[in-house]
Amino acid sequence: MKKSLVKILSISALSIAALTFTSCGSDDPDVIPPQVSDVVAKLKAGEMNGTLKESYTLTGNSYSLTGSFIIAEGASLTIPAGTSIIADKKGTDVYLAVLKGGKININGTNSNPVVMTSTDGNPGDWGGLTICGKATTTAGVDVTAEVGGFKYGGTTDNDNSGVIKNLVIKGTGAQINLDSQYNGVSLYAVGSGTVIENIAVFNGADDGVEFFGGTVSAKNIYLEDLEDDAIDWTEGWNGTVENSYILNTKKGFSTVVEADKDNKNPKLINLTAMSIVGGTALQFKKTSGATITNLFLDGYTKQIDMKDNGPLANVIIDGSAATTSANYNTGTKVDISGWNFITGEATSVTPLQGEVTGTVTLTSDKTYNLKGSYIVKDGATLNIEAGTKIIVDPKGTDVYIAVLKGGKININGTAAKPVVMSSAAENPGDWGGLTICGKATTTAGTDVTAEVGGFKYGGTTDDDNSGVIKHLVIKGTGAQINLDSQYNGISLYAVGSGTTIENVSVINGADDGIEFFGGTVSVKNIYLENNEDDSIDWTEGWNGKVTNTYISHTKSGFSTAFEGDKLNNNPNFENVTAISSVGGTALQFKKQSGATITNLYLEGYSKEIDMKDGGDLSNVKIDGKDASTSEKYNKGAKVDVSGWSWKKAGL
Repeated sequence: MKKSLVKILSISALSIAALTFTSCGSDDPDVIPPQVSDVVAKLKAGEMNGTLKESYTLTGNSYSLTGSFIIAEGASLTIPAGTSIIADKKGTDVYLAVLKGGKININGTNSNPVVMTSTDGNPGDWGGLTICGKATTTAGVDVTAEVGGFKYGGTTDNDNSGVIKNLVIKGTGAQINLDSQYNGVSLYAVGSGTVIENIAVFNGADDGVEFFGGTVSAKNIYLEDLEDDAIDWTEGWNGTVENSYILNTKKGFSTVVEADKDNKNPKLINLTAMSIVGGTALQFKKTSGATITNLFLDGYTKQIDMKDNGPLANVIIDGSAATTSANYNTGTKVDISGWNFITGEATSVTPLQGEVTGTVTLTSDKTYNLKGSYIVKDGATLNIEAGTKIIVDPKGTDVYIAVLKGGKININGTAAKPVVMSSAAENPGDWGGLTICGKATTTAGTDVTAEVGGFKYGGTTDDDNSGVIKHLVIKGTGAQINLDSQYNGISLYAVGSGTTIENVSVINGADDGIEFFGGTVSVKNIYLENNEDDSIDWTEGWNGKVTNTYISHTKSGFSTAFEGDKLNNNPNFENVTAISSVGGTALQFKKQSGATITNLYLEGYSKEIDMKDGGDLSNVKIDGKDASTSEKYNKGAKVDVSGWSWKKAGL
């Protein structure tokens, strides 16, 4: 016992000595921190990449997504309000995914949302958010997703994959393979225990939100300019989406809603969808369906599409089976005025219709929808900024822009940023085009009534100024006015020489490209393609000049490249190129009309000169000589349009 006691005392003394020695040292040893995973270390440094296998809360304001970031089973990621996650690398391997048994909690607020985007926010930049759950899907259990080969599906319909509130996603839809792209949000068998509220998806190259089976519901979703479907579901999803607002301002999308396969009767409550580019609203494939309450659709070419001839009885809209003939525009629009989480992101569409008085300026940062006649009154001025796009409702006769006598229009496009006025489909006859009425002379008289709108034109002021038009592209005009008349792309009624018109393109018009009704205005650099009547038409003694004209005909059945009519006041054309791949007539002169043409190049026309009413060929001077019906006018220098980058600009 004594030996033991001595031994214990000795050990104690040594311990005390050691403690005394270390405590008296000049440098304390570093405290060894607990080890963290590589993924957490990256998160602490502001980078998201790899697989998270624990629970973690982001603490920074901005994170760089540099690859796939995967939340594993049993792990959770919490994202506080105001956090930005920016995919600074593009492509297939850049996305966020939550695996079965994992959780994501996105705690944005209405005034301070969480934002997930690419650097540029362009469609197809990155892969978006994917969540895999344990709820039922008609595809089975532990099915393999097209995204990442992840497993999803089970039997737990109340499965909880977390809480998502006030989330904005932009620029998704990266290509996975030839057949598949990422969606903004992909929900694979996600269960009803998951909360999804206040989410927005912008500019996705594929769908906005897609449900692959599952039972999850969502509330307050805003979806804008998705290139495929805004809302898509398949594999027996049977949740509810309450309060949806969809906006389509870019042509070529698929649908607002695409439903596929078995019908488990999901519910859409308060659905508003608006398009300024036509398209299909609701599409149901195979035997799919839904119950929709309070539906409002506006601007779509087709409202209901039963793609595979499934029964309309599967689609119940406001208590009745769907019909393909109804417009569905009587519901109450979803009120998004209080959805502050999309402030600064959602596009505001400005309708154009009615009268312009005073001075009005259209700016390129807005989206304009021409819904009817838009008339610039006497004394008023309409300014249009470079790069502005006016998207036209394809409603025909009643949709046009007109400038009345004493009014002005200033279209300030540039080569890099032309102004575009077009219907989305660019189909001939969709709308009425641009009409300008001036005070210059016309052989028809003074205050003559135009066939367009009954407007008055004509006077004695040959240097009248109706404004400046530079770098303008017009498509899809030529709507029918009556049995005898159609709108032109641009109609110039007694427009004076004080007006400037340069760098103008008219494509796919059902009537003329440009028509001059008297006046003295001149034009420079015009490109005219596939106008179904005449490319350039003049009458009533127009005597201006056109410098640098390029005309292209690739569709048969047009009238002429030129049509001159009535009295000859000898308008001048310098540098004219007209090329047809479908035959037809090049230059036609009616009654006593004529012109002086310098440097003419014609190619591919069956008839080059047509004196329709036997007028004198001497009225038509071509390169200093009287016109000839037998000569081939293919020796002039072609107008070089290779630098006219603006000429076919679209919406």
